[in-house]
Amino acid sequence: MISFEPFVMEDGTPIYLQILLYIKRGVIAGSIRNGDELPSRRVLSALLGVNPNTVQKAYRLLEEEGLVQSHTGAKSVMLLTDETVARIRTELLANDARSIVSAMKQMGLSREDAVKLIETYWE
Repeated sequence: MISFEPFVMEDGTPIYLQILLYIKRGVIAGSIRNGDELPSRRVLSALLGVNPNTVQKAYRLLEEEGLVQSHTGAKSVMLLTDETVARIRTELLANDARSIVSAMKQMGLSREDAVKLIETYWE
C-alpha cells in the first residue's frame, strides 16, 4: 500500500495536483512501483482531511494518464512500465527546469550567469 504519511499539503496549489505530483515523484524515486496499491478514495480523503471528490479527481487523472488501473469495487493499483517511468521523469524535470529558467530570467540573470550558477550546484 502506498504510504501518504510523508505527504505535506502546501498552500497555493490545488490538493488534487499535489496528490498527483506526490505519486509521480514517488514513482521516479522508486518508492512507488508497478502493482503497488493506492489507498481507497475514502481512506485517503480521511487521512488528508480533504473532500473525497478531491481524491477522486487525482485518481481519475492518474487513470487518464495510464498510471493507475481501477475497477469498480476493487483496489486501484499502479500500472507502470519502464517507458511510463521515463515519461514521468522527463515531464517532471521539464516542468522544474521551466520554473527555474523563468525565475532566473525574472531576476535578470544572463544565460551565462545561469549556467555558471547551475554548474556551481551541480558539483
